[in-house]
Amino acid sequence: MIKTGIGYDVHQFAEGRPCILGGVEIEHSHGLLGHSDADVLSHAIADAILGALGLPDIGHYFPPGDPSCKDICSLKILEKCRDLAAEKNFCISNIDSTMIAEAPKVLPHAEAMKKNIAEALGIQPTDIGIKATTNETMGFVGRKEGIAALASALVYHKDLSL
Repeated sequence: MIKTGIGYDVHQFAEGRPCILGGVEIEHSHGLLGHSDADVLSHAIADAILGALGLPDIGHYFPPGDPSCKDICSLKILEKCRDLAAEKNFCISNIDSTMIAEAPKVLPHAEAMKKNIAEALGIQPTDIGIKATTNETMGFVGRKEGIAALASALVYHKDLSL
């Protein structure tokens, strides 16, 4: 059995916070606001995996008001998704993702992001696609108020050999 899922997340910029994407801290004038480390890329990937598994979104497993989730590294969220997949006898095959931001430039950090995400999910960096685009100065992303991310995930049952 093969299943797919999609994920979407968005976080607004805030002063005095680090900008973490795919587990990589990126030099930027602003970070992302959130209860966790606000890693918008990892959150979109987590929701894609959870969706493929037919499970609730990350807010169910990591509630925004839960003090134990405060400033949690989002790679831990991805590790939880990997574990939930294993509990259901599924393996993660691959991830594809797109970040939408006017700034910062993220593609120079894509290989480091792939390495972090792959390690958290127990897959190879070559099984992860990371792309970036702008919003052509339109909307909240275009006004440089935040970053959005989309992701898709393919999972397969362990009894299926690919």
